[in-house]
This record gives sequence, C-alpha cells and structure tokens, in this order.
Amino acid sequence: MTRPPNCDRSLEELERDRWPAPSAEATRLIATAHALRRRPIGELTVEDMRLLIGQDIGLPCLLPLALKVLRDNPMAEGDMYGGDLLSAVLTRNPAVWTEASGLGGELRAIVSELTDLPPDLQQKVDRFMNP
Repeated sequence: MTRPPNCDRSLEELERDRWPAPSAEATRLIATAHALRRRPIGELTVEDMRLLIGQDIGLPCLLPLALKVLRDNPMAEGDMYGGDLLSAVLTRNPAVWTEASGLGGELRAIVSELTDLPPDLQQKVDRFMNP
C-alpha cells in the first residue's frame, strides 16, 4: 500500500507549485480548484477530491487519499451521485496507473469485490479492469 503524503500540507506545498490567483473572469470550477489547492489535503472532502481528481489535479497526492476512502466506502459520494469519487478515480488516464502500479493494484482489489453497480459505473469498472 502506498502511504498518503503529509495531510497537514496543501497541494501547493506538497507539489512546491503555487498557482497564481485565478482571473476575475475565471469559472467557478477554476476558482474552486485554485482554492482547494491551498487547503491542507487532510481537510478535503469527498467532493473536493472528486473535483480535483476529475480535473487531474494533484493525482500523486490525492489518489492515495481517495483509495483510503474507497477502501472503507467504495460508493463514497461527493455532490453528484453515489460512487462519484470511484468514477473520477476509475476514469483517469491509464498511464496514471502504470506510473503508480501499487495504487492500481489497490484499486483493482477494491473494484473486484463490487457487485450490483449502476450500469454506467460498471462500464467504467470494466474499462479499468480490461483496458
């Protein structure tokens, strides 16, 4: 199992990459992502992780945390629907799982035990398991 990074630090601190403030014309999504990058990762909610992971932001730091949540509750829900965090994790570029093969193995173990998934989530599981 991969250890999560220091949860008292933000993505900006962990990645040593401070993004400039979003412009006044920035979308709500962009403004939210910028704000979440400054929050300690241990304070991020399931919805926060779903949003950031879905935008491919902070994956090396956030995927271990997301898998910790998914081990306890594979159908963890942000603001969208039951299993939306799992959906965000499953739909990352396959190269992510090649680079983090230990995390990919953990995710395979989690999804291999799931049954009676909604069809759209089952399709994502199937694509992940059989690329």
